[in-house]
Amino acid sequence: MPTVMITGAGGFIGRRVTRQARSLGLPLRLLAHRSPVAAGAPHVHSVSADLAEPGSLHGLCDGVDILLHCASRIGGDAQDCEAVNARGTAALMAEAGRAGVSRVVYLSTASVYGRGTFRRARPEDLGRAPVSVTSRTRAAAEDAVLAAGGTVLRPHLVYGAGDRWVAPTLARLLRTLPGTVEGWPALVSAIAVDDLARAVVASGLAPAERLTASVYHANHPLPVPWHALLKAVAATAGVPWPTADLSYPQACAVLAERGRSAHDLDMMVTDHWFDSEPLWADLGCDAGPGFEERFPEHTSWYRELLHAA
Repeated sequence: MPTVMITGAGGFIGRRVTRQARSLGLPLRLLAHRSPVAAGAPHVHSVSADLAEPGSLHGLCDGVDILLHCASRIGGDAQDCEAVNARGTAALMAEAGRAGVSRVVYLSTASVYGRGTFRRARPEDLGRAPVSVTSRTRAAAEDAVLAAGGTVLRPHLVYGAGDRWVAPTLARLLRTLPGTVEGWPALVSAIAVDDLARAVVASGLAPAERLTASVYHANHPLPVPWHALLKAVAATAGVPWPTADLSYPQACAVLAERGRSAHDLDMMVTDHWFDSEPLWADLGCDAGPGFEERFPEHTSWYRELLHAA
């Protein structure tokens, strides 16, 4: 069986990727810099290295067949993001090339596209325009992976137990705004974390001839109406659903009065639908149930998190 190395194995998504790979009985090498992971089985080994220290990567990929690169620096200052995401990934790709790793899969993000309206958009039809230091350096990481012949997966919103960004951000916005915004009609791409983990592992194991692209969107094929997603978060967080409806300018004014940026609001009033059907078709995998069935699986975890926030 191929030996698989997973970077970021202690993170929100990396832990699920590790669990999926372990369920298949694959020999694993786990790299988790900030959150150590226990091996727990003879065929699973934990290794120590730091993407921000290229020298620590020497020999890391020896004997590895498949590299699932799930580690990223999200947030923080520009220097740290550059060191981990850009230079760290470039150094890791060099090490993978030296060791003869046959398949590299990098878990990136749709935020590399920056702002805009996206309606069933495919990677080949879009240009990258990252606006944050995180997305800019992750785009640089993509370049290093693609130059090494690897595959890039770009999810948009990832939800599930362990999520400390998507639902908490939406709950804060719902507590700030006194109404819906034009009924929240826009569509958004999302994926449950366990389904994304299945896609990452399947991309690593897929025969080369099955992968027809080097970059894929990695979401559930069916987009979610924002009003459905927000109602689910509101119910879980104990936020009453408002009876008033605001225009976009009114909502921006409320946020400004309360010292909040309209950045997140901008994403929620236009479609962010990224076509992910090609990924599941190439993998020959079922994408699993959609948001309405998947989100309730995580409500108890979210309820504890959001009520404490």
